[in-house]
Amino acid sequence: MAARRQPPTARLRRLAAELKRLRAASEHTRESVEAKTGINTATLYRIETARVRPQKRTLLALLDLYGVKEPAERDKLADLTRDSTQLDWLQLYEPELPEGYQTYISFEAEASRLQNYESLYVPGLLQTEAYARAVIRGVLPTETDEGVGQRVEVRMRRQGILAKQDPVTLWAVVDEAALRRVVGGVDVMKEQLDHLVTQAKLPTITLQVLPYNAGAHPGMAGSFLVMEFPDEDPALVYAESAGGGLFLESNADVARYRATFQHLVAQALSPAETMRFIKAAADAR
Repeated sequence: MAARRQPPTARLRRLAAELKRLRAASEHTRESVEAKTGINTATLYRIETARVRPQKRTLLALLDLYGVKEPAERDKLADLTRDSTQLDWLQLYEPELPEGYQTYISFEAEASRLQNYESLYVPGLLQTEAYARAVIRGVLPTETDEGVGQRVEVRMRRQGILAKQDPVTLWAVVDEAALRRVVGGVDVMKEQLDHLVTQAKLPTITLQVLPYNAGAHPGMAGSFLVMEFPDEDPALVYAESAGGGLFLESNADVARYRATFQHLVAQALSPAETMRFIKAAADAR
């Protein structure tokens, strides 16, 4: 029996992929696994698609069936099942947050490097509280004050990955439109621009503005984020679309978005030029 549903993480994806590979190598179908272990096909599917983490007895039954005898290999997979899969603080907001957003936060928290292109907003990890509140209120006009407040809290807590002992490396390219739009009023926007200047001084943050005069560019299709993880965990892409956010995991998709990001970097102002641009925009408020 599998554990309860929880947001997938990079380590859970790795475990799922490895168990699926081991099943294929042992020439078992999901149906034959059920016949020999009693683990039903629906549960095995959820395990192999990183929807749930298997309980210890389920994992051991699978490893026995797949012929995994090497203690080091068994220990490595067992370690993956014991790793925490959800941020403790995120559980406080779980009932109120959409499942897709919880998944996004879980992946973001594990990432070692982020490449973010934003066309309409200041990146969430670089937003001030006042700007975040104005954005969330504007995007969700029917949300209650309590709901807006909870989302603002979540956004601020997400920013902890920039200040932890081993902080994530963030490279953000932001369209000029996101900085020209006055969100929350002049004072809120000036505070936000000043905050960007301060954050961009951190050695783990690179910020570039994509100016209007860059013309047409490959980011016009929408915002996206390339997430890279430590160890053996494969990279993935989160892309905005008309129907909502999409997680893309194939090597081809990741390579395409990495290439797109490099094109945007080449068309954007340099980090030094970006600082001068943002300071001038702040001073003009």
